[in-house]
Amino acid sequence: MILSDVSIKRPVFATVLSLLLVVLGLSAAIRLAVREYPDVDTPEVSISTAYRGAPASLVETQITEIVEGAVSGIEGIRSMRSVSRDGRSYVSIEFNVDRDLEAATNDVRDKVAQVMDDLPETADQPIISKADADARAMLWVTLTSDARDSLALTDYADRYIVDRLSVVPGVASVYIGGERRYAMRIWIDRQALAARGLTVTDITAALNRENLELPAGSIETTNREVTIRTDTRFAGEDDFRRLILAGGTDGSPIRLGDVARVEVGAEDYKNEIRSNGMSGIGIGVIRQSKANTLDVANGVRAEIEQIRTSLPPDIRVAYSYDESLFISEAIYEVMHALVIALLLVVGIIFIFLRSIAATLVPAVAIPVSVIASLTVLGALGFSINVLTLLALVLAIGLVVDDAIVVLENIHRRIEEGEPPLLASLRGSRQIAFAVIATTLVLIAVFVPISFMEGRTGRLFGEFGIAMASSVAFSMLVALTLTPMMCSKLLRAPGKANAAERMSQRFFDGMNRVYDRILGWAMAAKLVVIAIAI
Repeated sequence: MILSDVSIKRPVFATVLSLLLVVLGLSAAIRLAVREYPDVDTPEVSISTAYRGAPASLVETQITEIVEGAVSGIEGIRSMRSVSRDGRSYVSIEFNVDRDLEAATNDVRDKVAQVMDDLPETADQPIISKADADARAMLWVTLTSDARDSLALTDYADRYIVDRLSVVPGVASVYIGGERRYAMRIWIDRQALAARGLTVTDITAALNRENLELPAGSIETTNREVTIRTDTRFAGEDDFRRLILAGGTDGSPIRLGDVARVEVGAEDYKNEIRSNGMSGIGIGVIRQSKANTLDVANGVRAEIEQIRTSLPPDIRVAYSYDESLFISEAIYEVMHALVIALLLVVGIIFIFLRSIAATLVPAVAIPVSVIASLTVLGALGFSINVLTLLALVLAIGLVVDDAIVVLENIHRRIEEGEPPLLASLRGSRQIAFAVIATTLVLIAVFVPISFMEGRTGRLFGEFGIAMASSVAFSMLVALTLTPMMCSKLLRAPGKANAAERMSQRFFDGMNRVYDRILGWAMAAKLVVIAIAI
């Protein structure tokens, strides 16, 4: 085999090649995204339409049914679900896994545009958005206070916390859950309004007409230019109460305070977050699609600890959800199994080969093959998750096979009297075709897993590629690094070094102990049989 011959004759080439594989694998591992599981979410597009003041039954007939009928003929729809609430219509479309999300979104946008004229004029324009697997919060922080309500907490978080968390590396966006923003609430007295012959539309028209700011042009002179603006915006509750709605029958003006109660409140009272029985708000952090979850979580936690030192005494910060904890624990368990598997494989090789030098050869081949496989995962845009790490754990027992086959053949030839260099050259050349054939068979077994269709195929796609790539690199290592190390480390039986002689004496002593224990067991067995008879 040309590759093994070159590696034996040029040991520096084999060493540099293995080191290059390790460096590329480690650099890819640093850039790989970290998830708990592979991204298996199907493409999903949502259509949200606001119809303020309309009951759920009217929203269903005037908006939801029209939108459903328009998008039902789009290609590749797997399922569709809709929700009609008071003032809001929501339609979610789930497509097949092989459907391109961008193309599906464009198709939905075109279909909705065709029925825009059929929707009510007072309804807002439909909002079409792509549901991304990474669009959910990976970390939730809860703010509670004994002295502040949700309005004050929302205002404080929006001013001093959201912007600081948004600039953390890897953070895509930060939003406030259960937020309650300050707004002017107008509670209308229906009887007072009806007694004056007015409607809610009259109040809305008066607010739109009076509470505004408009550009009024500019005044230019020889030496200066002055911009003029018309500012009639209301600044407080009294300004809203004094708003004139219409003239009364007696000529006196009808003001908003005569028919409604005006107060500062929240825009929406429908949502609320409670933590340990106390009202509060939640701050959700969404990471970027290719960002490392663990790095982003560590960065956010570090920033939160800095923010904690400057918080008012009455505000408390707590972590209510952190996706990185589940990922780190899962990865720790898999890495723990990876180390145990590596130690068991090396230990079993040492027990059967009874040589430290011979054990060192496959022990080096295992990490080189496993780390090199990360370059393929990085090139294909995969991630480090439980399934890819599981593939690497299972691959440990496979990547060592090629190195053991080459090592055993070279070791056999050395025991038959050939010099280590000649045995490495002929032994690796003799077994090269078998190693290649075995590796191709294993690759042919695992690669088709990545081409399975549906959610299962996307779930185990990274698993199959990780297994196949690690086995492929093990073949390369077995034909380059393994023969080179055998030619340098292995010795003829009569020329063993001190470590090998010590290990040989150890195993000889273990054999004598084993033979003695076996003799005692046979004698005890004969005694038991004699007593039984």
